[in-house]
Amino acid sequence: MKFIFTCGGTAGHINPALAIAGRLQELFGDCKILFIGAKGMMETELVPREGYEIREIEITNISRSRSLEGIAHNLHTLKNVAVSTEKAKKIIRDFKPDAVIGTGGYVCFPVLTAAARLHIPTLVHESNAVPGLTTKMLAGQVDRVMVGFEDSLAQYPKPDKVSVTGTPVRGSFSSYTKETAKKQLGIPDDRPLVVSVWGSLGAGHMNEIMAELIPMMKADQSFRLIHSAGGAYFEDLCGKLDAIAPDYRDYGADVRRYIYDMPRVMAAADLVLCRAGASSLAELTYLGKPAVIVPSPNVTNNHQEKNARVLEKAGGAKVFLEGEFDAQSLFEEIRSLLADKDRLSSMREAMLSLAVPDAADKICGIILDTLR
Repeated sequence: MKFIFTCGGTAGHINPALAIAGRLQELFGDCKILFIGAKGMMETELVPREGYEIREIEITNISRSRSLEGIAHNLHTLKNVAVSTEKAKKIIRDFKPDAVIGTGGYVCFPVLTAAARLHIPTLVHESNAVPGLTTKMLAGQVDRVMVGFEDSLAQYPKPDKVSVTGTPVRGSFSSYTKETAKKQLGIPDDRPLVVSVWGSLGAGHMNEIMAELIPMMKADQSFRLIHSAGGAYFEDLCGKLDAIAPDYRDYGADVRRYIYDMPRVMAAADLVLCRAGASSLAELTYLGKPAVIVPSPNVTNNHQEKNARVLEKAGGAKVFLEGEFDAQSLFEEIRSLLADKDRLSSMREAMLSLAVPDAADKICGIILDTLR
């Protein structure tokens, strides 16, 4: 069997596709998989790291600005969509897939549109509680829509073609115990690990907070920290830390451009500081990791806060909005949580209760049903 996946822009769109592709390969060892992504975007780096071939097409986002620049940008995007749809058709004809699956990002629109016009089975998965613009535009033309949240069904005009599956997590997240992961990372068993990751692309405001928080660890070296700054902020953050606290690495802070070994790092974590993208939350619940969540304020319909409040209500996470805290109060919250073993244990159980560990299997089943 042959499958094409399309996804892009952020790890939150890419990782679910990798999870489904990996499960299909486990089920059908001889299946062939090809990815189509947007030129120059994150998928062109992450997908080959997992051993898959990816073809690139030119696609740009949609500007919501009504300025002349915004209008010109959108006209350019429309041209890109037309050209990329034709290029996607050629890739699809050459590869001859049994199905084409999209998991989010602007690149999904031309690829799934091309597949639908070629009468190839098409499916799209939406991780977030509120569907993105691309998913809304595709819902009417794909064969099946799969969603991460039950509450999402009301967002679609044809709920009979929508299935609730949860958001899939890559199989590698089950490859580590906390003990083996900590040993591989060189972290003592008795030293808690805090993982800080503010979206795959990073976040300016949260990196400013971390630039103040990391030097505070010198006076209280009770935990280790792995912080993902994001490519756009990594050099600046390291420069600030080298100027303020040049020995920050010596007291347990590891600042990275991106956490490529996330399954291992997440397995080792005692507490996670993060945004509320649906893919990240699926990983947290799958592993049962207590979290302090700061939803991104820069998303459509505030869907990240809605995602985060579900976990908070269940007792698995503490939610702060940007502006409600500073570096000192966040540092104190970390110390307080790490010192309360009973609370961490109850948060872990609450997270596990929300997990959908068979999401990838559900999605693979729907793909096969669509083919039949």
